[in-house]
Amino acid sequence: MNISYNWLKQFLNTDWDSKRTSELLTDLGLEVEGVTTYESVKGGLKGIVVGHVLTCDKHPNADRLKLTTVDIGLENPVQIVCGAPNVDKGQKVPVATIGTTLYSKEGESWTIKKGKIRGEESHGMICAEDELGLGEGHDGIMILSEILEPGTPCAEVFELENDEVFEIGLTPNRADAMSHYGVARDLKAGLKQKEIEIELITPSTSHFHITDRSLKLDVSVENNDLAPRYCGVTISNLIVQQSPNWLRDRLKAIGLTPINNIVDATNYVLHEMGQPLHAFDADRILGKKVIVKTLPKGTKFMTLDGVERELHDEDLMICDSEKPMCIAGVFGGINTGVTENTRSIFLESAYFDPISIRKTAKRHGLNTDASFRFERGIDIENVEYSLKRAALLIKEIAGGDITSDIVDLYPKKKSDYEVFLTFDKIFKLIGQEIPRDTIKSILASLEIKVKNVTETGMGLVIPSYRVDVQREVDVIEEILRVYGYNNIAFKDKLNASISPISKYEDYKLQDRTGDFLAARGFYEIMTNSLTSPSYVELINDLKVEQSVVMLNPLSTDLSAMRQSMLLNGLETISYNINRKNQNLRFFEFGKTYHQFEDKRVENKHLSLLVTGNRNNTGWASPSKQTDFFFFKSVVESILRRLGISNFSSKPIEATLFSEGLTLVSKKKKIVDFGVIHKSLSKKFDIKQEVLFADFNWDNIIELVPKSEIIFKSIPKYPEVKRDFALLLDNAISFKEIHDAAFQTERNLLKKVNLFDVYTGNKLPKGKKSYAVSFTLQDNNSTLTDKQIDKIMSKLQNKYEKDLGAQLR
Repeated sequence: MNISYNWLKQFLNTDWDSKRTSELLTDLGLEVEGVTTYESVKGGLKGIVVGHVLTCDKHPNADRLKLTTVDIGLENPVQIVCGAPNVDKGQKVPVATIGTTLYSKEGESWTIKKGKIRGEESHGMICAEDELGLGEGHDGIMILSEILEPGTPCAEVFELENDEVFEIGLTPNRADAMSHYGVARDLKAGLKQKEIEIELITPSTSHFHITDRSLKLDVSVENNDLAPRYCGVTISNLIVQQSPNWLRDRLKAIGLTPINNIVDATNYVLHEMGQPLHAFDADRILGKKVIVKTLPKGTKFMTLDGVERELHDEDLMICDSEKPMCIAGVFGGINTGVTENTRSIFLESAYFDPISIRKTAKRHGLNTDASFRFERGIDIENVEYSLKRAALLIKEIAGGDITSDIVDLYPKKKSDYEVFLTFDKIFKLIGQEIPRDTIKSILASLEIKVKNVTETGMGLVIPSYRVDVQREVDVIEEILRVYGYNNIAFKDKLNASISPISKYEDYKLQDRTGDFLAARGFYEIMTNSLTSPSYVELINDLKVEQSVVMLNPLSTDLSAMRQSMLLNGLETISYNINRKNQNLRFFEFGKTYHQFEDKRVENKHLSLLVTGNRNNTGWASPSKQTDFFFFKSVVESILRRLGISNFSSKPIEATLFSEGLTLVSKKKKIVDFGVIHKSLSKKFDIKQEVLFADFNWDNIIELVPKSEIIFKSIPKYPEVKRDFALLLDNAISFKEIHDAAFQTERNLLKKVNLFDVYTGNKLPKGKKSYAVSFTLQDNNSTLTDKQIDKIMSKLQNKYEKDLGAQLR
């Protein structure tokens, strides 16, 4: 939200600079995220002075140029070559002196330099109004008042607006501060706490009066729950035209584009008082009736942006006797908007139900300044005042007469909200005693009335504009933010209770796993649980009917809960690859969501994504592509790090993998991992191989052994290694060799390792050669050659008999 400091000073007469003011606003909870400058004329006419044309002669070398001498307040006049047809002797004109920077409409700049034009020196430039940013005219130079003295800075001649604009990061609960008046109200309370008393100036509506009652409309509300208060008045004989400069500058400063004086006036009061208003062309209201009601579902309505929308039966509409005119509190219609031909208007000011407006705005994808305020809750007691304020402003800048009584439909007056505040509760939450007189002073500055006082607390009446203050703790928060968070002392002693926590808690295991992966070069990512519903169609294993769809999505691309951790991860990989980060290792803890007939299910996962090279290329380390076996070692290392070692593998069933494995322990699937199909990667514009692992974290938590780590001493006796070169059928896997070895020798065999694989023309067709090493060790004595030879002989017989192996 943008707040103009000049505008703010219309409510508070303060001499504070913007820096001190922004610091105080931030301390009050209205965080100022930045301060920008606004200039109604870019450059502020710096270097532009009043010049008096002393002579004006034809240029000796050009028919269309004039050679002038101009008094610009210096000791000697200057010579300026000018091409304007209307330049003449005796005129007072704006002159851009040497070194002055001028700006085009597009923001491009150029600097005035001393130069020669067709052989004659020129020491400046006599300017047209568009060259100065003071208008659109370029037919000739500007002619200034004859009474001006040469050399007078033009910044003093023209009314320029130089402003500073606060960019406030407003929290959603602070609906009361969504206006300049609301911010000024808070600033006044903050200044009072610093013992600076400043009057809060409220625009007067005392001179509001009805000229006649020649244009009366019949106004009715059919649903008072959706429109608890509705006000309106007619204004006739007005002229729609461009707004005065001061109003245009106010709107431009906060980022709004001026349209015409009527629309600008409603926007001005919206940002001044926080009350949305809408002006209807009264001559286009059929039947002279304004009806606030809902319409049947499917009714067509074209809004001001030229889009035809299909209404919902819960959308509150402003209608005439035949047709809808406006989506209440959200967006106007194209048929009754104010145009240059408008001569009479019906001006609306209302309070609409926040929930209804929020749903309607979301339903139609409309986020306007009006809906932004209505859906957060405005001040219902400010409706009529703002209407009068806007009507008087329109009369001031557009002329016209007020031609009807104010219609104010407010059948059920909103009662004051009361809260009882206990002094003990203040101390308990804040942790520090605040003097009671200070508390009362702060409450008074916030316009919270003290109804009664007891020894234990105070009965309070909350002002209607503070829709977020509903509980005792809300009042305490208000006291604290005005008192100042920085004024609360820190204690030297910190008290904390320590509770026994198992090292097998979920978050502990996550931390342990995350540290392990970080040490292996992985980076943790956190992707959005919301994703595009179309992603379900990319993977055959996912089902559309199991999607958990948001009823009130932020956008169509974020309208479904994810069924897989992969797709968001592929988005992240694609994003990085497009920015030349091609060697990636990611991990993420997150949940997937599924909808079944009778329930919704959340499953927790750990996902790994790896692509690119295993290492950065260097003179001593040639690049090596990350492959399946490296990835497999990482996956198994995670399980062993968590104490899960008793697992088996089986072929993967998930269709998103071109090759992969599923690891199972105690009949529970713990992880699917492998290489992602290239066809799926290409949908995310990824051309390199991607490896993905999907851990079922819920199952892992159950399988992690709840046992202490057992330590054993280093063996005293040496280990022995022996190798076999085995000729085998291509169908035989290393796992079969590994398992057969331990079936043969369980006590002395410690390790089986595959250290070479050979296939080639020198081997029989359909054969391969495995070079396998065996590690033997006895913890009680040194192994003898006889023991070793016996074991190796048993292994050879096992392989020859069961696997058809031959020693090479």
